Amino acid sequence: MDEKINFGLVLKESAGLPMVKIDREGFLRAALSPHFDEDTVCRAISVNPAYAGITTQEIKKIARSCINYETTKVTTLSFAAGIPGGLAMLGSVPADLVQYFGHVLRIAQKLIYLYGWQELFDESGQMDDGTANLLTLFIGVMFGVNGAASAIVKISEAAAQKAAKSLAQKALTKGVVYPVVKKVTTALGVKMTKDIFAKSVSKVIPVIGGVASGTVTYVTYKPMAKKLRDHLATLKLADAEFYKGKDSTGIVITAENFIEKQ
Repeated sequence: MDEKINFGLVLKESAGLPMVKIDREGFLRAALSPHFDEDTVCRAISVNPAYAGITTQEIKKIARSCINYETTKVTTLSFAAGIPGGLAMLGSVPADLVQYFGHVLRIAQKLIYLYGWQELFDESGQMDDGTANLLTLFIGVMFGVNGAASAIVKISEAAAQKAAKSLAQKALTKGVVYPVVKKVTTALGVKMTKDIFAKSVSKVIPVIGGVASGTVTYVTYKPMAKKLRDHLATLKLADAEFYKGKDSTGIVITAENFIEKQ
C-alpha cells in the first residue's frame, strides 16, 4: 500500500524555499505598469485590479504571460541550489516534490494577486494557519479536489464585501470552511503517494544530472494553473462591474451614506 504524504508538511517546506514568496505590491506594479497608467496601478495595489477598473479580459492576458513564464521556469530551473543538501530528503518529504510545489505556489500567488486577493504572507514573510488553509484550498482547485472551489467562493464573497481588505481569517481557521480545508488536505495527501505522484513529479522537475521533459510539464503544471485562473476569474473580487458605485471599503455609495461620510 502506498504511503500517503503529509500535504501540510509539503506546503510548509515549499513555502520556505528561496524565491517562492511573491511580493504582492512589487509583482502587481511590474505586471500592470506596462499596460496601465500610474493612477490605475496605484489603485490596483491599494485595493485590487478589479476596483481599479481592470477587466477580467485584460487580466487574463497578463495571467497568460505569467503562466507561460512560470511553466518555462519549472522546466528549466530548479530550487535545488537553495536547499541545504541539494536534493536530499527534507525530513520525510521528497525534495523534488517540495520543489514542484514551490513552483505551484509561485504561480498561485501571482494569479491570486491579479484576480483581487490581498497579500497572503504576514509582514515577516511567515505563513500563518489562515494563509496555509487558504493556499491549501487554492491548490485544491488546481488539482480538482471536490469542495475546494466552493469554499473559495464563500471566502471571496466575504472578502469582496470589504473590498478584499480582509480574507475572513476566522472562516479559514474555524466554522464551515475549516472542515473543507481538512478534507482537501487529506485528498491532496492521497494524490501524492510516494510511489505514484512523487515519481511523476520527478520527471517534471530538473534534477542533478537530468533535464525535465517539457511535454510532461505542459500536461501537468500548465493546465492546473489555467484551472485556477479560470476559477478566480468568476469571483466577485475579479469583477470590475462589482466595484462600480462602491468606495474602497466595498460599501455601496449612495447620496445618503456619502453625506454621512462628510
